[in-house]
Amino acid sequence: MINLNLTNKKAVVCGSTDGIGKACAVELADLGASITLIARDEEKLEEALAELSTSEGQRHDYLRADFQQPDYLKSVLQDYASNQNEIHILVNNTGGPPAGLAHEADLNAFRKGFEMHVIGNQILVQALLPSMKKAGYGRIINIISTSVKEPIPGLGVSNTIRGAVGNWAKTLSKELGQYGITVNNILPGSTETGRIRDLIKNRATNQSKTLEEIEQSMKAQIPVGRFAEPAEVAYAVAFLASPSAAYISGVHLTVDGGKMGCA
Repeated sequence: MINLNLTNKKAVVCGSTDGIGKACAVELADLGASITLIARDEEKLEEALAELSTSEGQRHDYLRADFQQPDYLKSVLQDYASNQNEIHILVNNTGGPPAGLAHEADLNAFRKGFEMHVIGNQILVQALLPSMKKAGYGRIINIISTSVKEPIPGLGVSNTIRGAVGNWAKTLSKELGQYGITVNNILPGSTETGRIRDLIKNRATNQSKTLEEIEQSMKAQIPVGRFAEPAEVAYAVAFLASPSAAYISGVHLTVDGGKMGCA
């Protein structure tokens, strides 16, 4: 019998005030987990916290941190981890680098992207790993992109950095399995978030087309004919966080409505 019950589990969810991150926090809370939200906007954090379902034994909280400030992020996470008995689930989710061509990108764009995604994720894992080892249960789930399998035109820096995160995660999966810790990546396709709206605007400007034309052309490439809802990505995250996913590690799980080929 499939077991999705996360009662008595503690989950840390990054970028959890909007879009996919928020949907993940809501879904994990609905399955019984206690949630720690991480984002940089305290007002939005308080709003998101109020939306989480709470039953007996659940205790939700939040941390204000900015992935563009790695030293501060490290300090916040170390203080947090030192006051927790057990942490079981980490959902790494951070907004992607700005659109643009790889060969035109400023060097600082690559540095900033690497710090936000690879360094930021490493800080989180190192802070929370001792608690996962102690619990004998760990689920590290990274929200990346289908660009890990097939680069997306116009997202040069993002394609590069997402690929680095993918290989970092695969390496961790081989190192941490012995501790009962799995490491997996979710690769969302086009999802109804602020990010997709920004991409549509960028393409409309570059191609001298209307927003509606760009949106329809993007949807026409997706077999199911629409963008994903953030909750649909969160369902996949919830399964990988569950006890039933204990033997799934080191995978790229694509959630894209069937758009990707066989790669």
